[in-house]
Amino acid sequence: MEVKTSLLDNMIGVGDMVLLEPLNEVSFIENLRKRFDHNEIYTYIGSVVISMNPYRSLSIFTPEKVEEYRNRNFYELSPHIYALADEAYRSLRDQDKDQCILITGESGAGKTEASKLVMSYVAAVCGKGQEVNKVKEQLLQSNPVLEAFGNAKTVRNDNSSRFGKYMDIEFDFKGDPLGGVISNYLLEKSRVCKQPRGERNFHIFYQLLSGASGDTLMKLKLDRDFSKYNYLSLDSATVNGLDDAASFRTVRNAMQIVGFMEDEVQLVLELVAAVLKLGNIEFKPESRVNGFDESRVKDKNDLKEMCELLGIEQSVLERAFSYRTVEAKMEKVSTTLNVAQAYYARDALAKNLYSRLFSWLVTRINESIKAQAKTRHKVMGVLDIYGFEIFEDGDNSFEQFIINYCNEKLQQIFIELTLREEQEEYVREGIEWTNIEYFNNAIICDLIENNQNGILAMLDEECLRPGTVTDDTFLDKLNTICAEHQHFESRLSKNSKFLTDHSLPHSCFRIQHYAGKVLYRVEGFVDKNNDLLYRDLSQAMYKATHSLMKQLFPEGNPAKVNLKRPLTAGFQFKASVGGLMRNLQTKNPNYIRCIKPNDKKAAHIFTDSLVCHQVRYLGLMENVRVRRAGYAFRQPYEPCLERYKMLCKQTWPHWRGPARDGVEVLLTDCSVPAEEFAYGRSKIFIRNPRTLFTLEERRRACLEDLATLIQKIYRGWKCRTHFLLLKKSQVVVAAWYRRYAQQKKYEKIKSATLVMQSFTRGWKARKILRQLKYEKRCKEAVTTIAAYWHGTQARRELRCLKEEARRKHAVAVIWAYWRGLQVRREYRKFFRANAGKKIYCFIIQRIMQKYFLGLKTTVPSMSPIDNTWSAQPYSFLEGAHTELRRIFHLWRCKKHRGQFTEEKKAVYEEKLEASEIFKNKKALYPSSVSQPFKGDYLEIHKNPKYQKLNSAVEEKVLLADVVNKINRANGKGSPRLFLLTKNNFVLADQKTGQVKASVPLLDLTSVSVSTQSDGFFALKLKEGSASAAKGDFLLNSEHLIEIITKLHRTWTTAADKDQINIDISDEFLVQFKQDKVCVKFIQGGPKNGTSAACKRKNNRLLEVSVPSSP
Repeated sequence: MEVKTSLLDNMIGVGDMVLLEPLNEVSFIENLRKRFDHNEIYTYIGSVVISMNPYRSLSIFTPEKVEEYRNRNFYELSPHIYALADEAYRSLRDQDKDQCILITGESGAGKTEASKLVMSYVAAVCGKGQEVNKVKEQLLQSNPVLEAFGNAKTVRNDNSSRFGKYMDIEFDFKGDPLGGVISNYLLEKSRVCKQPRGERNFHIFYQLLSGASGDTLMKLKLDRDFSKYNYLSLDSATVNGLDDAASFRTVRNAMQIVGFMEDEVQLVLELVAAVLKLGNIEFKPESRVNGFDESRVKDKNDLKEMCELLGIEQSVLERAFSYRTVEAKMEKVSTTLNVAQAYYARDALAKNLYSRLFSWLVTRINESIKAQAKTRHKVMGVLDIYGFEIFEDGDNSFEQFIINYCNEKLQQIFIELTLREEQEEYVREGIEWTNIEYFNNAIICDLIENNQNGILAMLDEECLRPGTVTDDTFLDKLNTICAEHQHFESRLSKNSKFLTDHSLPHSCFRIQHYAGKVLYRVEGFVDKNNDLLYRDLSQAMYKATHSLMKQLFPEGNPAKVNLKRPLTAGFQFKASVGGLMRNLQTKNPNYIRCIKPNDKKAAHIFTDSLVCHQVRYLGLMENVRVRRAGYAFRQPYEPCLERYKMLCKQTWPHWRGPARDGVEVLLTDCSVPAEEFAYGRSKIFIRNPRTLFTLEERRRACLEDLATLIQKIYRGWKCRTHFLLLKKSQVVVAAWYRRYAQQKKYEKIKSATLVMQSFTRGWKARKILRQLKYEKRCKEAVTTIAAYWHGTQARRELRCLKEEARRKHAVAVIWAYWRGLQVRREYRKFFRANAGKKIYCFIIQRIMQKYFLGLKTTVPSMSPIDNTWSAQPYSFLEGAHTELRRIFHLWRCKKHRGQFTEEKKAVYEEKLEASEIFKNKKALYPSSVSQPFKGDYLEIHKNPKYQKLNSAVEEKVLLADVVNKINRANGKGSPRLFLLTKNNFVLADQKTGQVKASVPLLDLTSVSVSTQSDGFFALKLKEGSASAAKGDFLLNSEHLIEIITKLHRTWTTAADKDQINIDISDEFLVQFKQDKVCVKFIQGGPKNGTSAACKRKNNRLLEVSVPSSP
């Protein structure tokens, strides 16, 4: 890949518009087109970056590109948004200057993507570390959440930001991010109720219906079919390239990373569902006796479901849609609402509910990402705000008016800060400053924001005026007061030159903005500025049991009724823009001007007229003229001399003196006219771009000559080196060959000698072997003959012995048969009468004798837990076999019990109670079964270190151990002594033995532990008791099973046999002073170590990582 070393190297078109020659609108557009066609989407105007939206992915945002632009001079490489981000970050880190990056452009120009690129670059180049990475991830993941709730598909952009966002990213002295603060401006809440053709509502509605699970939709009482909701447009419900289901999963994950609790996410989704349900409520007229129509809800099913989601009584909300209460001083007047007014109230409630939810989301995100440290922070602000809006069909309304007002203010501060930056650089460099003529749009800003005669002030005055107020009366007031203003035009104004202007309708007025004339339709100005929500609806929302409603509608509190009219939308926006301007003026500005190349959202298409329109209203030509009014190009002396030193023999190849003297010699030798440049303290200033291009042409020609010279010298050196290498190689080859020949001759002689030696040794060895074999055969023959002889003798003797034994056996058998015959003859008469019974009794007796003798050898051990027993030999012994087993077990149990002391009995009772509490409920229990309960692990009575503590505790100590008390602020533990007596438990300092807390057992309400193998437990105290002033105790101990068991036994005794509640769960709440914190246990322990670790995730969550079981 080619690496450019300067903005001027291999330049496509002109990289910096300040150097463009000739400078006019046509050449400006043509330069943008040329660079766009070659995928160069970034161009500079001095320090301002112009960004063209390519509508496709480019390979210029890779991690390699980030490293390429890291710590590089702004003009050192080709134009890129990374160069501006790096310049701003280094100025903040090294020069301690607060920065702001202003990103402007119309919808679809790529402002949101530009802000993401700036934030991702800063995240990539700043420091690393666990906490830093967590902060960076939270800052980056805030974008998907805000985009889901604040972006929508429009005809110009599939992901258009419908709100302005300003984020202050806070850094420490090292340049590592600490947190951030987000401000939002003017959410387009009218989109909630109505969308133009071809556009969608906010993304979150479609993401929820597409990506939520069936159970979630059932809880929210929603259906996946978009057509069932009146607030969702159907002609563009699905967008090519947008996966709403996947986006919903991304948003849920992002909310979890930012720090939203699961119940908070559910509350937010309930409000989103309530907005959809609210749009389905329809009304019908109902005549009253007085002749006026009263509105009634047609189908109450959607109203009922919405009330169930928000926890509102259905009758209260139904009445709020039918009646309006007006309070004036001490009087209350209730009037009925007709159908049109009911629909207005419904839509006003939907818009307010969604916009306030969006503001709550921003506030909640700020709570999570704000910097925790109290030290001074360095700040980088990123402003992503709507660009100048001009609709061609003249359908510009109140939203476009205040958006264009904001852009007028940004243009004003842009010109002021640009001129100030130019003037400061001239003064810093000692160059004479000359005033620059430019259009000051302060007169337009004054026309809009003047406190007395400004358009916004007159709009507020008209909204607050008693009597009939309409858009026409507001236009009449404008025609009366602003008629003579040179930037205001109207058909009915006193200025008669517009009476025949048919392009100016009667219900419109026109303002000459810095970007051109804009025609505004006055219809809806008064209503949108009022932004009125009936007090009855506010009070109905405040009565809801939903957790967020009291925060979103504080004005509905009956105890704090305020009869003052709420601030208008225009006044609030003017105040927020004023605060933004004051904030920007305290920071060093950096600008990104985004341009949309075409309206088709397609790649490779460049529409000249559209780009020209944006160049005009962005004031880019004005910006170039301001930069070129003095000197068009400036550069430090060192890089200037380094770049052009080959143009002068005195400076080539090395200049030994100061860089400024070298530049003076160089320019004098090049015959550059004196009026074309000026010498600053650290920079050379060049007035005309042609002078710079002349130097570049001469440098390019000189580089070609230098390249030829370098090639010539290199080729000569290469040939000489090759010849010397060949000569040296020939000598080495000859030496190696001679050595090789001698080695071969020596090896041949050696081989012949070895062959002769081997033949001689072989002949001698075979001769000796033949002699040894002969002697061995002689010895074996003698041995064989002797063996055969001894065998013959043995077989003869064996036959004689066998014959004698057979004869003796025959005599014994004949005698036995004879004696048996005599016995049978003698006892034959008795045998026939009693033989069967005697044989049966004899056999049974023999079997039982054998069974009892067998039990002697197969009896099991004396352990009571040994369940083994010998098998039953015969079925008729089943009863005796079972009874013997029972008697034996009872006997050995009695023997085992007789060995117990009273202390050992108490220990076994505690073990039995621990089994009842924790068996099959907590993973730590099996490992504690084999460990004896010691009780006093500190030997508090014997250890002199705890003499003071022993005297402070008057009762007998049942258990003494060291535990870790968990700190809510950081999740780390502090060692404490834990003592348990008959009526109290005590926490004391481990080093000094000083008592930190002594709590009566009767103030203890419950104990919470997890199901996993950790040692964390929470002691929850009775609310209102003196012990609960500082909240519950979250402790960690290696002897958790023993502590909880003894605590349970002791509390049961103290509370007269009532049992304490032991909660075994992986997620429980702990009260710390006034706040409740969730303690959550997760599998997968820390990388180093096998013990559980507690970490603080945010203000409301402590997360305990427990190692997985092996």
